[in-house]
Amino acid sequence: MSSQFTIVKNVQPTADAVRDAILGNPGFGSYFSDHMAHMRWTADGGWEDGRIEPYGKIVLDPAAAVFHYAQEIFEGAKAYRHADGSVWGFRPEKNAARFRKSAERLALPQLDDEHFLESLRALVSIDAAWVPTPQNDADESSLYLRPFMIASETFLGVRSSREVDYYVIASPAGAYFGGAVKPVKIWLSRDYNRAGPGGTGAAKCGGNYAASLAPTNEAVANGCQQVAFLDAVEGKYLQELGGMNIVLVFADGRVVTPKLSDSILEGVTRSAILQLAADAGYTPEERDISIDEWREGAAGGEITEAFACGTAAVVTPIGELVSDNERITHNTEKPGPVAAALRKQLLDIQYGRVEDTHGWLTRLA
Repeated sequence: MSSQFTIVKNVQPTADAVRDAILGNPGFGSYFSDHMAHMRWTADGGWEDGRIEPYGKIVLDPAAAVFHYAQEIFEGAKAYRHADGSVWGFRPEKNAARFRKSAERLALPQLDDEHFLESLRALVSIDAAWVPTPQNDADESSLYLRPFMIASETFLGVRSSREVDYYVIASPAGAYFGGAVKPVKIWLSRDYNRAGPGGTGAAKCGGNYAASLAPTNEAVANGCQQVAFLDAVEGKYLQELGGMNIVLVFADGRVVTPKLSDSILEGVTRSAILQLAADAGYTPEERDISIDEWREGAAGGEITEAFACGTAAVVTPIGELVSDNERITHNTEKPGPVAAALRKQLLDIQYGRVEDTHGWLTRLA
């Protein structure tokens, strides 16, 4: 397979004025750039040469395996414009590694890191005008990148697909929850599980998110913005939110998050936050955390803050966790000092406002 992506330009790109209007208020996941990356794999021929082609509809046979057996995976990354106009990714090699891990779990072919990273570079380079330019330090706009792989073979037998398509699409994005950063209210799911031991919880696949939608609807019906899940075995240990990892801050300087397992996604932002916490003099811990420990720690003052973290929402403070018979309350008006400081440090690195001492940034354009 060639290391170059063939470029097929969109002959009807979005008008500059229309694109500028979108970039002025992109929201999240509503608009898409003019091109997409595409590669195809077959069992006989392996990966074929990649292309950058016009963004457009994907035509699949109704019997394509992805529709029937959910054999698919995806990733989420961002491209950030720096003050000098250059565009950078944040730890995209971690996304590449997780993409391979997800592919292995879903019995899909693994795409090597070189071509994963090149697909991002090639797409961002041709659609660089779609990367928003932040107007100030409070502007969190970026270009969200969504690599995904689907089983495209026309076949209804239950086995791994012998034909697969890989794509990357790009979407200009503002802050995930919109507006100024303020603590969110989280619903604790007691009737649903996101994943269980031996399942696909550690893979980034659509089925995990589909499983979270019913409890998310339950959360919204109860005035909450997100849902939190407990372990599927004992129903007492924190797992993660519908799309983010959970972090608790202790009064003695510990920053604690549930340890990774085959039912928790290894968040790229999560690991960065743990490193930044250590840099700032806090003590990061990865271990089991029960809902009882959170409740009692918050009530007694041992746990002073809670926040969620992920690529889309960065660091989002948790003001309340509630269920039919549960209420854990932190500061509901503004982020706690630890969450606020870690959030700022992370964003400053991503947007090139401070030195990247860990080598986390990769130039994309």
